[in-house]
Amino acid sequence: MRILQLHSDYIEYKPLNKEISLAEEVEKKNYRFDDLVVLFTSIEKDDDEKVIDKALLELKEFLNNLKVNKILIYPFAHLSSNLAEPDLALYLLKLMEKRAKDFGIETYRAPFGWNKQFSIQIKGHPLAEQSRSYIKGEIERKEEAFEIGCRAKSELEVLWHTTAHVLALAVKSLYPEVKRGLVGISANGFYYDFYGKRFSKDDLEKIEKEMERISKEIRWEKLELSKEQAKKIFPNEEFKLEVIELLKREKVSLIKFNGYYDICDGELSNSKVFFKLRDISGAYWKGKASNPMLYRISGISFGTQRELDEYLDEREKLERRDHRYLGKTLGLFHFKEEAPGSVFFYEKGVLLRNLFIELWKKEHYKQGYKEIITPLLMNKELWVKSGHWETYKENIFLTKVEGSEFVIKPMNCPGAILTYLSEERSYKDLPLRLAELGLVHRQELSGVLSGLFRVRAFTQDDAHIFVAEEQLEDEVLKVIKLVDKFYRLFGFEYSVELSTKPEKALGSDKVWEKATKHLINALNKANLKYRIKEKEGAFYGPKLDFHIKDSLGRSWQCATIQVDFVMPERFNLSYIGKDGKEHTPVIIHRVIYGSLERFIGIVVEHYGGAFPFWLAPVQIAIIPVSDEYLDYCKEIAQKLELEGFRVTLDTQRATVSYKIREAQIQKIPYMIVIGSKEKERGKVSLRSREGKVEQDLNLEELIARLKEQAKTFAD
Repeated sequence: MRILQLHSDYIEYKPLNKEISLAEEVEKKNYRFDDLVVLFTSIEKDDDEKVIDKALLELKEFLNNLKVNKILIYPFAHLSSNLAEPDLALYLLKLMEKRAKDFGIETYRAPFGWNKQFSIQIKGHPLAEQSRSYIKGEIERKEEAFEIGCRAKSELEVLWHTTAHVLALAVKSLYPEVKRGLVGISANGFYYDFYGKRFSKDDLEKIEKEMERISKEIRWEKLELSKEQAKKIFPNEEFKLEVIELLKREKVSLIKFNGYYDICDGELSNSKVFFKLRDISGAYWKGKASNPMLYRISGISFGTQRELDEYLDEREKLERRDHRYLGKTLGLFHFKEEAPGSVFFYEKGVLLRNLFIELWKKEHYKQGYKEIITPLLMNKELWVKSGHWETYKENIFLTKVEGSEFVIKPMNCPGAILTYLSEERSYKDLPLRLAELGLVHRQELSGVLSGLFRVRAFTQDDAHIFVAEEQLEDEVLKVIKLVDKFYRLFGFEYSVELSTKPEKALGSDKVWEKATKHLINALNKANLKYRIKEKEGAFYGPKLDFHIKDSLGRSWQCATIQVDFVMPERFNLSYIGKDGKEHTPVIIHRVIYGSLERFIGIVVEHYGGAFPFWLAPVQIAIIPVSDEYLDYCKEIAQKLELEGFRVTLDTQRATVSYKIREAQIQKIPYMIVIGSKEKERGKVSLRSREGKVEQDLNLEELIARLKEQAKTFAD
């Protein structure tokens, strides 16, 4: 497999004509995707599932580094002269798409077998253009013989490979007792694994200084020795000895500098490199949990200081907006290895979370929704009946109670259906809008967990609307308007996709066609543009997916509206119609936030932690110039709190400038500073987090002004 991966501002393409009989059916129109990584992909003759998995593991790391989670797989035959047969190529491209989605990557795929025209705009940073080659034989040899994965394929990768060996030399110079594991290059730079010391961030600074010293004088010498000779060089390095033993060739390729040796059969550079060590993580020897845990030090390097500076500047900007960094800095939430895939909310984080919930509840109550709560633990047979077990069992947590199997619910649908079934229903009850902020749990691989964006436990803002078929389109239209209202409040633009029947689906083609037609009619009534996403519907019905665009230009799929004719039949749902006869309702499954935790993470990064006044966990910091004015400050704080504002009083012994700076770091929208002048006049001075100052303000007038800022559409 050969891939050209391009971090792009956008790509536009249009299918022109079919080139082969296996070409997929697709509409001839313009398709556009923004802020993503485009993968121009050639599938080769010997490619298989292992090749796909290897490519996606490296891709996931590359995307994490760029803080991007959106790709387009673009079939592109021109990267190879050793192309696979069309049927194999199409199968592997579909598999690549599916497994990328399993990794939690927002994935799109251009149609296979078409002549297409395209235009693309590539971002201008050093890692924006990367080429990758994955050859089945090489991957298998590495698995069998466990050779060192350092065969660089580009000038930049040669630099990374070289810097990894400089890193190992520096570590051995500083910590001679440390044992070396594997050296490698990835989609994002270089790494080296070590055993015998628990490295810290402080160690990285020492290692970088030693690398600087070494890199000024280093000149690598290459040599080849027999296995027996090579073993004598690494008498106490059991990992190196194991690598030597597993090598199938008789000679061992080595590099040497002064008295330092390492195993290496790749290309190295003697040019100066400019580098930065980035992370420390754990890595099991040979990737097996039963083997010892080594410490992996990873980094990045370039051929010029300017390229490194550009990369670090871009990374710093992204890291300052990373919700994991902001969550800790602003005292909102944190994560612990004792609970992987779950979040710990601090007090301010709970305040923020509750603001999302209160907004949601107010608006839903106004629109006639009835809030319910359904059990977390329900019998497995319920999930078999609903169809979830058949299509979703690999993501389900299962437990046993008194010999029976129970599911920790991954979704809220069956609970809502049981609530509907709890009493006889009439046409007068419809539409019946049952809303639930339901806690769900899903089995996710540890490698795809990512802060709030990918978790195992989260709250889904579900609603299940039971309607007569003739009410369906109007009700979908109401949900579309509700989604629009929420997203406009947060400043999100959005686009809509209509996803059609997947390969694994329940229900007849006729039912699917009918459900899809109802969604299209509702979209037309709403005057919404949309694009079709073939074979991506839920297993029980077609759906509309809403993709929001944040302030960084990234796209996130959040809201969804799904039309379901299938589950009502499976559960024998009914209502008594005007004619006195039983009829089967239709279910609309819908979310607005989607995962509440994920949506909070998106909003945190969207605003960079500087929330609008209505959403800020702490809205006003009151800062006394000295303790002499504390009583007056408490009086003001009490008045503001009685008016419903979220206030903090800074009583620490520090200068006013320090307190102001602390409030700005916490991104509190306003600071009220109180000194002698304010107390004497019964006024206040107001300072915004951006630095704008207003003096001699009447408190009552200020309260009225701030109340206007605190309003949302739900007030």
